[in-house]
Amino acid sequence: MKCKIVLKDEVNCKIEGLDIETRRECEKELKFFMPHAFHVPAYKLGRWDGCTSYFTVGGVTYINLLHRVLPIIVAAGYEPEIDDLRGHHDLAFTEISTTSFANQVWPEKHQMAGESIMLRDYQVDIVNKFLETPHCLQEIATGAGKTLVTAALSERVEKYGRSIVIVPNKDLVRQTHEDYKNLGLDVGVYYGDKKELGKTHTICTWQSLNSIKKRFRDGLQDLGLQEFAEDVVCVIVDEVHQAKADVLKEMLTKDFHNVPLRWGLTGTIPKAEHEKASLQACLGEVVNKLSTSTLQDEGILSKCNVNIVQMKEITEYHNYQSELSFLTTDTDRMDYISGLIKKISESGNTLVLVDRIKSGKQICKNLPEASFVSGEMKTLKRKDHYDEINEGTNEIVVATYGVAAVGINIPRIFNMVLLEPGKSFVRVIQSIGRGVRKASDKDHVEIWDIASTAKYSKRHLRERKKFYKEAEFPYTIEKVDYK
Repeated sequence: MKCKIVLKDEVNCKIEGLDIETRRECEKELKFFMPHAFHVPAYKLGRWDGCTSYFTVGGVTYINLLHRVLPIIVAAGYEPEIDDLRGHHDLAFTEISTTSFANQVWPEKHQMAGESIMLRDYQVDIVNKFLETPHCLQEIATGAGKTLVTAALSERVEKYGRSIVIVPNKDLVRQTHEDYKNLGLDVGVYYGDKKELGKTHTICTWQSLNSIKKRFRDGLQDLGLQEFAEDVVCVIVDEVHQAKADVLKEMLTKDFHNVPLRWGLTGTIPKAEHEKASLQACLGEVVNKLSTSTLQDEGILSKCNVNIVQMKEITEYHNYQSELSFLTTDTDRMDYISGLIKKISESGNTLVLVDRIKSGKQICKNLPEASFVSGEMKTLKRKDHYDEINEGTNEIVVATYGVAAVGINIPRIFNMVLLEPGKSFVRVIQSIGRGVRKASDKDHVEIWDIASTAKYSKRHLRERKKFYKEAEFPYTIEKVDYK
């Protein structure tokens, strides 16, 4: 029996000629239960099975997921034929070396200011692995210099066309833009009020891309994503674990469906199967991993130790939100935590990460010497606070996870306090990644995990301990009675 695999573009495909039973088997293979379904009314009422599938009964799926369903198709007795409708791209790259940017020098305020920009051996390997594989992901530890890697990639592809680099927040737009300029690249940014068009390379957030889409659809601007992506041959997604967002997934699979080079980097590939499948559909397979522990052993990142402070609680709550509200706002508890932060900061600059703005403001009220950073603050103001901690000695900066857990570069953090960090592998490891960056006067960071004996917090701590073991972060546990 024959079937036809129609490759529609760089991402999407359709398998024609399969019987209904085989299609259902393929659908089952790429069907995943969504954990949030428990909270969705349609699931509770029995109108939705709580699953999403990356293969429709009509045979529509993604090219980068074909390897999951081809064994099913062949086992059913089919001989697949390929109908390739993709555009032809003659892309050939030469490998880079450690000296590829030696003609450029590090700028002022950089710890290597005035010296030639030399790539590390592992950065060269990362770039060359990308150049070998048009669609792929790499899991690269936070602090490995991923923005330098993306700049090297953009430089290699510019002879074929433009590149778009998608980052999760404005702070990373600024940092990435600076790295590109340091390497002498023709680069612009597109976010907020800064909309620089006509550059070879564009750094933007996925939120700003979504804004283009919405404003064009509503007739508020002439520029649509199709025009924005004109001549683009490469899309690079930094902190790609955020690509699980439906909005970004739609952009990568629909609006940028003809872009031939699709590369993603992250320090943390999500563990949930549906999230991994989503990333793979958009960008491809994970072809390389470089762990934090490896870079710590090589002396590139700071060593760390996790101090788990499990605070004893008496009151129990029936749901997680009520418990979390108590744990992050109770006056006695927050007073104890503030005192602990004060003591910790005596040994060096301290970054405190909180889940809620209210918690951050409460800590800063208790510690007037502390600065508070949140998403409400303008980017340049945030940078001022980050500069303070980079240049100071016993500074305290309190920030929300959403702002500071991803993308900021503050090497001179000697202590990091995680207030009820939850059970997300991505958030925990990304957060610690802020602290393990090395500085000229720093090769170690102390991590303080503030937990609780309360029901849900205790469950989340069990998960975090697994993360610490997997990441090879040593940890100790101390139970304290703060009442």
